Amino acid sequence: MKGIILAGGNGTRLYPLTLSISKHLLPIYDKPLIYYPLSVLMLAKIRDILIITKPDDEKLYYKLLNDGSQLGLNISYAIQSKPRGLAEAFIIGEKFINKDSVCMILGDNIFYGQGFTDQLSKVCSNKKGATVFSYFVKKPYEFGVVELDQFSNPISIEEKPEILKSNLAVTGLYFYDNNVIEIAKSIKPSKRGELEINSINKVYLNQKKLKVEKLGRGFVWLDAGTFETFINASQLIETIENQQNCKIACLEEIAFYNNWIDVNDIYNYAITMQSSKYGQYLLNFVKQNTN
Repeated sequence: MKGIILAGGNGTRLYPLTLSISKHLLPIYDKPLIYYPLSVLMLAKIRDILIITKPDDEKLYYKLLNDGSQLGLNISYAIQSKPRGLAEAFIIGEKFINKDSVCMILGDNIFYGQGFTDQLSKVCSNKKGATVFSYFVKKPYEFGVVELDQFSNPISIEEKPEILKSNLAVTGLYFYDNNVIEIAKSIKPSKRGELEINSINKVYLNQKKLKVEKLGRGFVWLDAGTFETFINASQLIETIENQQNCKIACLEEIAFYNNWIDVNDIYNYAITMQSSKYGQYLLNFVKQNTN
């Protein structure tokens, strides 16, 4: 399975912060926002990853993540020159996806909760159709909304509906089989001139090939697109990390437990940033895992 992080867009809701830099490079507590969606793909054991971004930001992402080899990954980059919709990612990434299935995650989405890795593993084992993740929210009219029957099968999916049929929002994490490429090519732009991800989901729904994974109570999903959500996310991450003495979205730690890198790799990276708390955490991690 291939992975795509869609990190384009202009981030206009965060102006003036994002006039000169992508919002996905801004900090959520002690690490760049893009670490969080990247960590989700790594938890799903996905190693081939395409980051889609704006022309001006590609060099910045490369400076941060390089080709991913230091994490046991294979990261490549592609350009979305204008924000023409989420579904365009599968057209831009057609050659990258090739004949594989694909997981796409939005670059401003943060997921955290017990059992998430098992859910990801379960979904990755599905070879056909599509799977989206749903989350109970207070204001579902701000998101895509999915309606389920008594057996948790989807029966409708609408983007920012005026009449609510449920409180289940569709998160920015999507799993598709290889048919998604041709489906993305076949859909028409919406009234706002974009290729909507909801249009793809509706095709799978009409074909009865759409599954929905529910993220339960106690799980955290944040769409970091406003000043308020940036602050809330940072405060949440700080609280959890300080109380549990762990790091959320620590890429090196995940790569180690995936057996993609060893403690020497982590040490060589950590020593370059030993004056920071993140570097100190990695050095302590190396100490704890050295025989």
